[in-house]
Amino acid sequence: MTRKVADCRKYPSESHCTLTISGEEDEVLRAAAEHAVSVHRHEDTPELREKLRDFLEDEQPSA
Repeated sequence: MTRKVADCRKYPSESHCTLTISGEEDEVLRAAAEHAVSVHRHEDTPELREKLRDFLEDEQPSA
């Protein structure tokens, strides 16, 4: 299974967040939603989770 990554640096924010989350898709989606709510003040909705799922990228293997 391909690991997924959510990287806040790819999206501008007022907090200039640098958090990167990686792991299995469900783990990353859950952690990214919690982060979006607690740090970026988003509301945890199905729409937010769908946007976050679209935001995820495949993790690149380490060299």
